[in-house]
Amino acid sequence: MSKFNELIQGEIPVIVEFYAEWAPTCGEVNEQLKELKSELGTGVKMVRIDFDRNESVARKLGVVGVPSVILFKEGKKLYSGSGLIEVEEIRSKI
Repeated sequence: MSKFNELIQGEIPVIVEFYAEWAPTCGEVNEQLKELKSELGTGVKMVRIDFDRNESVARKLGVVGVPSVILFKEGKKLYSGSGLIEVEEIRSKI
């Protein structure tokens, strides 16, 4: 968790995606996030976390379902959503 905390403290926004292999909408959300990352390049970091393997991290961040996406910048949560997400809302927060 210390490396994670270090990562989200930076000036570059970090998109954290919680996913599970068994959840069909996770693939769809991941594709949207990949496109956003491609557009923004080095202006954003993206981290994918397997919910089933990292439940303690998910719980600490208040994640209860997948897919879930949280946007951090300088340690502050700028966006949080689950299910099918609004990429435009994330883009506007970055």
